[in-house]
Amino acid sequence: MSIEIRRADESDIEGWNSHVSRSHQGTVFHRFEALGVLADHADATVHPLMGFKGQEPVGIFPLFEMKKGPVRMAFSPPPNMRVSYLGPAMLNLSKLKQRKRDRRRKRFIEECLEWLTDEVNPKYAHTRMHGGYEDVRPFKWNDWSVDPSYTYVVDLDTDAESLLMRFSSDGRSNIRNADEDSYTIEVGKQRAIELIVEQVRNRYESQGISYGLTADFVTDLYEALPDGSLKPYVFRVDDEFVGGMLVPDSGETVSRWQGGVRTDTDIDLPVNDLLDWRVMQDGIDGGRSAYDLVGAEDERINEYKAKFNPQLQTYYSATHSEAGMSVLASMYQRFRGQNPLLAIKK
Repeated sequence: MSIEIRRADESDIEGWNSHVSRSHQGTVFHRFEALGVLADHADATVHPLMGFKGQEPVGIFPLFEMKKGPVRMAFSPPPNMRVSYLGPAMLNLSKLKQRKRDRRRKRFIEECLEWLTDEVNPKYAHTRMHGGYEDVRPFKWNDWSVDPSYTYVVDLDTDAESLLMRFSSDGRSNIRNADEDSYTIEVGKQRAIELIVEQVRNRYESQGISYGLTADFVTDLYEALPDGSLKPYVFRVDDEFVGGMLVPDSGETVSRWQGGVRTDTDIDLPVNDLLDWRVMQDGIDGGRSAYDLVGAEDERINEYKAKFNPQLQTYYSATHSEAGMSVLASMYQRFRGQNPLLAIKK
């Protein structure tokens, strides 16, 4: 039986989000509500593709159609939104033997790409997949180029004290020696989002780097998602904002999405160490299995992230362009801005 691909609509919201929560590659940004917010702020048309083998769901693949002049392009995630990963998310593979898993993934991706060609026919297409999506061969077999990138992931399947003992000596001392009475960390709301985004933007711009993310986009995302799906952590000293971090929570993994930049406040506290530690503690308490530090490409910044003794995880990007359309690749680089997984100098 072949795999049928169809575009989800409003009547499929409950089923779509159920698929997201069941897939190992599903993220907060895969949720139907998030796709709508992304489409609005990226000025794109979202195509939430669902695959079925008979009545059994096989996978989902949200794609965003965008235009630059007369040229149609497709992305997942859309550019310049600083979303870490999106792309396909598979379902119901664990019960299958390897041969059938390979066949199902291949057919699902092929059918999605055929739908994309028939309905959008983009001159350029790009997707960046979650690290849990390991088999990118179907893209290569369909003449897409595939490139690896890397992130760090902390295993949270332990207790807080055992996790702390895995850290480097300076990581442990930074956390243990901080005066807990001299600061507070709390999960804020919309105002916290504004403060965090403004701080990150100022840090980027001070280094001559464009930062296209807006507080309006993040706030819309925060309001559209279920409570607790996007957490704005705020670090304060004497009730004054010092730093913060936006943390998506998929129910399995929490992620270091935006924030955690160097503070301009002159204080003798390891602000980012303490923010990361609080997120990890909350993750353990909430039964989360991993903390994605989001990125392991910058040699210098990796020294900071490596203090938490994370595991190196590979994720993949896949790109396809028509012959003679190499100019679109450079257009995409300008369109998307800085790689969202490459942090600025801390």
